[in-house]
Amino acid sequence: MTTPTTFPAVLAARLRTDPGQPLVTFYDHASGERVELSVTTWANWVAKASSLLVDELGLERGDRIAIDLPPHWLGTVFLGAAWNCGLVATTAEAADLAAVVCGPDTLAEWAGRSGELAVLACALLPLGVRFKEPVPAGVTDVGIDVWSQPDAFQAWDPPQADDPALEVGGRALSQAELWSEAAATGLVGDGRLLAVADPVSEPAILCEPLLAGGSLVLVVRAEPERLEATYVAEHATARFPA
Repeated sequence: MTTPTTFPAVLAARLRTDPGQPLVTFYDHASGERVELSVTTWANWVAKASSLLVDELGLERGDRIAIDLPPHWLGTVFLGAAWNCGLVATTAEAADLAAVVCGPDTLAEWAGRSGELAVLACALLPLGVRFKEPVPAGVTDVGIDVWSQPDAFQAWDPPQADDPALEVGGRALSQAELWSEAAATGLVGDGRLLAVADPVSEPAILCEPLLAGGSLVLVVRAEPERLEATYVAEHATARFPA
């Protein structure tokens, strides 16, 4: 079988095969939060975020977006949305940004730049809800504005295989390279990968499960004594780091 070469093609193929299967399961050991998104639910979030970025904020294919979030299920959503729109996902230190997705810890810093780039803020509260207090003027509260977006998105200028997709730490990957390099985590087929890593800096932890028919169990603020119990409870089959 030929490997798809763009994110929209990979996601469409996955939606055809097992839309109801888990794709991203998120654990925060410190708070006790657990969120599980099926392929369909995750795809709906990606579509909503894509529409927010393009239709509401006017981003265009080739624009650069920093994902300045701690490891979180919403980080996987905005990675998917960036690739869905043909944007280049990068980190906070990058230059020539058109947009940034930030969390509460860096909101004040980015709010001061809302006149030069689109600033989207995630409260990182359970269920992806809004901030408890209003965000600064010029900042988009994802927990408010994402819900009104449609559950389907079709880019008018869709990404191509050789479009840049990720630039992190001096490393650059095109749309096609995301998938050709995905098999880096040891996941086999429809297995479940438990990862204690940032999907932005380690995109294979998201890309390989998505491509292979598996799923990601993302654990943050991990407590070492609980990781094995989480691994067993989630029927995980591989770890990253191994």
